[in-house]
Amino acid sequence: MINVKSIENNALIDIYPKLYGKKFDSSYLNKRYISLLKTHQTLFNKNSALLFSTAGRSELGGNHTDHNLGKVLAASINLDTIAAVNKTNDNIAILNSEGFPEVKVDLSNLDYRKDEENTTQGLLRGIAYAFNQKGLKIGGFLANTTTNVLKGSGLSSSAAIEVLCATIFNNLYNEDVLSPIELAKISQFAENTYYGKPSGLMDQCACASGGIISIDFKDNINPKVINIPFDFKKFGYNLIIVDTKGSHDDLTHCYSAIPSEMKAVANYFNKTVLREISYDDFFNNIHDLRDNLKNDRALLRAIHYFNENKRVEDMVIALKNNDINKYLELVNKSGQSSYNYLQNLYDKPIEQGLGLALAVLETSLEGEGAYRVHGGGFAGTVQAYIPFDKTEKIIKNLETVFGIGCVTELNIREIPTIAFA
Repeated sequence: MINVKSIENNALIDIYPKLYGKKFDSSYLNKRYISLLKTHQTLFNKNSALLFSTAGRSELGGNHTDHNLGKVLAASINLDTIAAVNKTNDNIAILNSEGFPEVKVDLSNLDYRKDEENTTQGLLRGIAYAFNQKGLKIGGFLANTTTNVLKGSGLSSSAAIEVLCATIFNNLYNEDVLSPIELAKISQFAENTYYGKPSGLMDQCACASGGIISIDFKDNINPKVINIPFDFKKFGYNLIIVDTKGSHDDLTHCYSAIPSEMKAVANYFNKTVLREISYDDFFNNIHDLRDNLKNDRALLRAIHYFNENKRVEDMVIALKNNDINKYLELVNKSGQSSYNYLQNLYDKPIEQGLGLALAVLETSLEGEGAYRVHGGGFAGTVQAYIPFDKTEKIIKNLETVFGIGCVTELNIREIPTIAFA
C-alpha cells in the first residue's frame, strides 16, 4: 500500500525505469500517480492503495496474421493503464475509469448478459467468470484507473484494461498464481464471449508479457511465446507512431473482411485457417482458387499471410543476432506487403492518411530507418524507426501534415502487468 506522501518522497523512482524505459520524466510520473491517489481518495475515502500497471502494446511484425493462427512480433510499451485499488469484504467490484461512467458488478451473479455486450461491465463479469471456472478466488474491490494508451491508435487500450482487471483478481485473491499468458487468455475469453467481440490473442499477450515477444499461434490454446531482449535505442533509433487523425467510423466491415477472405482460401482446401495449409499447396492451386473464389484480393491477402509469417521468423533471428540493418529491411518489406497485398491502408479513395504518412516518412528518412502501417490499418497510425539525428526534423515534417502532437515516441517496457507498492 502506498500514499501520496510516499510518492512525493520518490518511493516509486526505482520502478519507473522498468515500467517506462530509461528515458522518463520522474516529475511527470510522480504527479500522475499522486493525481490517481487523490482521485481515489475522493471517490472511495481511501488514503492509501495498491498500485497496478498494465502496458499498451505495439505490433512490430505479423500484420493481420494472428486470426489465422500465424506468427507475430510485438512489444509492451511505456504507455500504460494504471490503477489504485483496495480490496473489500463484499462481492462488489467497482471500477472507475477516468472519463467514463462508474462500472459496478455484483460478482454473486456471473452469468452472461446480452445487455452487457460492448460494455466494461461485460468484460469485468466475464473475467470474473473465467477465474471462477478455473477454481480460483474472486471478490470485491474498489479501483480507480487512468490511461495514457492512445485510443484508436493500434496500441490496444481495450486489451490493457482487460488484462489490468485480470491482474487485480490475480493479485488480490490468488497470490499472483497466473502467468501473464494465462491472464491474456482470460482477457480474450471475456472479450470474445461477454463483450461480444471476436479477436485474436496478440493484443492481450503483448500487454501482459513485458518486453519484446514473438508469438506463434499454431496452438491457439497454448501459443508459443518467446521473449527477445533488444533495445532499439542502443542502435541509434527512436521507435515512433504517427496518428494520422483518420476516423475509425464504419470500418468494421474492412477489418472483418481480412480474416474472412483469408479463411475463404483455407476453406477451399477444407481447412479452417491458412495456418493449416502450405504456401506450395496454395500456389499450386491458385488458378482453381481464382476461378472458385472470384476474389483476387483474397488471394493477395493469403500471399501476404504466408510471407509475413516467414518475415516474423527472420525478424526474430535478426534481433537475436543484433542485426539491426536486416531487421529494418524486413520492417520495410512488411509495410510494403501490407500496402500492396493485404491492402489495409485505406478504404475511401479520397481519405488516405496512412499512405500519406508513409510517403512523408519515405521522403524524410532518405533511405534510413523503416516504416510500416501499425496494427489494424485503414485509419489510425503508422510506425517508424527514426535515426536519432533525424528525429527532430522528421517530427516537424509529420506535424506539418498531421498537426502538433501527432507523433508519440515509444519505449519498450521491461516488465509484465504488475501490482506494486
